[in-house]
Amino acid sequence: MWYLYVDESGDLGFDFFAKSPSKYFTVCVLLVRGVERNRAILSAVKQTIRRKLPKRDGAELKGARTSLEVKQYFYRRVQNVPFEIFALTLNKRRVYQDLQAKKDRLYNFIARLVLDRVPLADATPRIALTMDKCKNMAEIAHFNQYVERQVQGQIDPHIPLDIVHTSSHEQRGLQAVDLFSWGIFRGYERRDEEWKRVFAEKICFDDVYLK
Repeated sequence: MWYLYVDESGDLGFDFFAKSPSKYFTVCVLLVRGVERNRAILSAVKQTIRRKLPKRDGAELKGARTSLEVKQYFYRRVQNVPFEIFALTLNKRRVYQDLQAKKDRLYNFIARLVLDRVPLADATPRIALTMDKCKNMAEIAHFNQYVERQVQGQIDPHIPLDIVHTSSHEQRGLQAVDLFSWGIFRGYERRDEEWKRVFAEKICFDDVYLK
């Protein structure tokens, strides 16, 4: 079983004059191969929340709100677990103006470029792709169709691909990828790579689109 968790950091706003959108937008994929490894990642998230976050309902790990000390604690729990990180960061100032209003299409395109870097041809016996639920029903259906169409040539036709959209509170794997996504994004947006350097050994692909 292959588990892919997908999250993003930054925003897709383009009004750099009247507002203050991010300069970059990162889509990150966390790949975990195998049930036991996946269970170890989820357990580390649960353990970190229980031991390091305030005791309240809905507590979760978030890249933008979790301290570096807590992030480091989490990474020590997973450092010896084999997993891989793939990320692509969009330089928003280089995006053509006609695409700036088509945010759903732009997001799907960047996500597909990241997934192209994941060695899906090696996947067995099933692929579970989990997304943070940030789209409406129509956008979810379009994303699923787009991804299935784009990656079907890479995947053995006998390997099922399950795409699930859920909240990070319900899926601890999304909390893990959120931490890594924010670290990569922060490196480009603020030139702050302190957290990114901690997990750099797990990064298999990290590039900028429209440099």
